[in-house]
Amino acid sequence: MDVLATTDLCDSNIELMESGELRFLQPVFKTYGKREAFSGRIETLKVLDDNGLVLEALRSRGEGKVLVIDGAGSMRCALMGGQLTQLAERMGWAGVVVNGCIRDVNDINECDIGVRALASHPVRPTKKGLGERHLPAFVAGTLILDGDWLYADADGILVSKSELSVSSDKLLSIFDFL
Repeated sequence: MDVLATTDLCDSNIELMESGELRFLQPVFKTYGKREAFSGRIETLKVLDDNGLVLEALRSRGEGKVLVIDGAGSMRCALMGGQLTQLAERMGWAGVVVNGCIRDVNDINECDIGVRALASHPVRPTKKGLGERHLPAFVAGTLILDGDWLYADADGILVSKSELSVSSDKLLSIFDFL
């Protein structure tokens, strides 16, 4: 799947931005992994300093989806490392967005997957399996629902209620302002 540029998606879908159907995440995430740009249908997790459910989710076929892990922005430990990222790559996930920390950055950067996280942290999480799947999450100033669509590239991260396209007749051009 070709990944659409977030700038083009914003310019081509102004009415969706105005209605709130297309939303952006605040620019607080760092980029990891070989895929700078990725997109897909969202699956949500809510966990706190525990990655048992992260492992469970990534063991399932990703089929081009994006896992959004709402770790409440915790900076106490990493929620994902190199082994889980390798698993996500093997299982066909397009990307993972972590509202928290990751570890094993060098290993993650070798994987052909997109990863966004707030920071890296050397401490491992607990593995009790605490948390919940498929619930609404509020990440980086944005409501994210299980089943929404996520688009990420070097310019930022967008979330939409539906799969988006870019209409060339709706794209703004510098010539529109001259």
